[in-house]
Amino acid sequence: MQKSTTINYRKFRFTKLNTSEFSHLRMLIFWPIYGLTFLFIERFWIRDYYFPIYSPVDDMIPFCEYFLIPYLFWFVYLVGMLFYTLLFDVESYKKFMKFIMITYSTAMLIYIIFPNCQELRPMTFERNNIFTKLLTAFYQYDTNTNVCPSIHVIGSVAVMLCAWHSKRFNSIAWRILFLMVTILISASTLFLKQHSIWDVIVAIPICIIAYFMVYKRKNKSIRNN
Repeated sequence: MQKSTTINYRKFRFTKLNTSEFSHLRMLIFWPIYGLTFLFIERFWIRDYYFPIYSPVDDMIPFCEYFLIPYLFWFVYLVGMLFYTLLFDVESYKKFMKFIMITYSTAMLIYIIFPNCQELRPMTFERNNIFTKLLTAFYQYDTNTNVCPSIHVIGSVAVMLCAWHSKRFNSIAWRILFLMVTILISASTLFLKQHSIWDVIVAIPICIIAYFMVYKRKNKSIRNN
């Protein structure tokens, strides 16, 4: 495990972006590139046919609107780890971003080559509460296309692995907590009928491959030292 590192960003100038101290900031350009690519695929590149992702297991998972809480917490989870590592643990930030870049780019490539969708969302809700009202608006905003693999699952695993390999969060208690949150967020995609079980399953090998590319290489270099 590498030593946690911090950077004095008050010294940053754009002229220093290519220096060893601040070159890691260039990785942030991935986020607008990813966002624009996903927006284009979702909103503007409409296909004639999307392959429906479905498993009989999906029918066994009941809809539960209360899982909207962990589902939305994903944004805090992901952005929180990004900014924490950027400010207080740059080495973990670099690994985190490499993992994100590999996995998210792979997901985008799959969406392009294999356009897919899910047809699992309920037409009506049995209960009328704040969560179902929010979901109604959310369903209208978020399309049901480009779901396999699940970005929610991949992003959650990225945060968990980053925490596990950081100096700050590598204790057993923290590891268990991050594991539980990751499982809860991943489960929320199923209980909200945002994803099929296949979307979760396909995300796993992508994360495993990225893990070996990013973190196992790190561990080998540490052992060699």
